[in-house]
Amino acid sequence: MKAYNRIIFVAQTGSTREPMAAGILNDFVLARPVEVLARGLVVLFPEPMNPKAEAVLISNGISMEGYTSKQLEETDLTEDTLVLTMEGIHRERILETYENVDPENVHVLTEFVGDELEVVNPYGGALPAYGLCYEALRKTIGKLVALLNGEE
Repeated sequence: MKAYNRIIFVAQTGSTREPMAAGILNDFVLARPVEVLARGLVVLFPEPMNPKAEAVLISNGISMEGYTSKQLEETDLTEDTLVLTMEGIHRERILETYENVDPENVHVLTEFVGDELEVVNPYGGALPAYGLCYEALRKTIGKLVALLNGEE
């Protein structure tokens, strides 16, 4: 696998699954240092993390204190950046919208690690839905870490 210096998790608003995924990945030990970011495709103004998502992270010992959502920018998409989207539609939008993006560097997170189902968006659901999202992300990101660390 190509060595990436940055991983960006991307979905719609940058306030729920994306920062959860970033927080979870930062909770793992990687064989080499990697900058981990979360971005949204439609961020009209910076927002804090979804309170339910933040509560689930905190209850699992992960702090994203001071996090605010940010728009995915063309400058984020360097040749050593792996972009992992939550859904296929997000990947398609990135490939359509950003001129300089290398399609080889943009993947749906679950497909990238060999899972079949996308990570369901818990937005608008009760707290347990966010807990299920966390568990799904943690399992998928565990597989991502194994890939990044060359443990396939």
